[in-house]
Amino acid sequence: MSGTRSAMSSTCLRMPRAEAGMGGELDEWRARLAAMAMPDDGADGAHDATHVARVWRAAASLLAEHPEADPLIVLAACHLHDIVNLPKQHPDRARASRMAAERARRLLADAGFPADKLDGVAHAIEAHSFSAGIAPRTIEACIVQDADRLDALGAVGLARLYYTAGRMGSALAHPADPLARDRPLDDRAYALDHIEAKLATLPATMRTAAGARLAEKRLDWLRAFRDTFVDEWGRGD
Repeated sequence: MSGTRSAMSSTCLRMPRAEAGMGGELDEWRARLAAMAMPDDGADGAHDATHVARVWRAAASLLAEHPEADPLIVLAACHLHDIVNLPKQHPDRARASRMAAERARRLLADAGFPADKLDGVAHAIEAHSFSAGIAPRTIEACIVQDADRLDALGAVGLARLYYTAGRMGSALAHPADPLARDRPLDDRAYALDHIEAKLATLPATMRTAAGARLAEKRLDWLRAFRDTFVDEWGRGD
């Protein structure tokens, strides 16, 4: 796994160190970006303002280990990465991050955001999505992608998993084989399957060392939950 992560991480280019003294500029833009990021209808509790805040908080912790990254690009991309958010069943789901990047570029340009940073923000947004399959090419995009995926893991990730499964009409787990020992995983039908079908793959996709460490810790928590759940659920005996 570590070899895979190392190879993947090499796609994230190390850019020149961000300029010092950006605290005031970050504070100014943070409030403006939070207002831009508010969803049109607020209908998706898994991709709401609290998700945006957690993604930025995780990204800020990753920035501490990557002083070469531009924090303003990361801040903007974190806040606007889900500005176009399509349901999982939507036929254009895989294009949502590209659509979000285009919309964010327009909004930021109209708001007077530094023009030389627009490409970096747009790329970080389009590359954050798991379903889009776009490899991040900059350290800022790597940080945003890791931060977003971290929110799918751990206790909050579990809550988001079951919230989304409920909206999709999925069952909690397979009634007789919750661990999928004698059947293929099907996370559209059974929410518990999502842990192994997708979430267990995320630590190996992390682009930063700190993100990988935290992802592994949160996955361990999810698997401990899964084991406790199955003990209480039963195995169809």
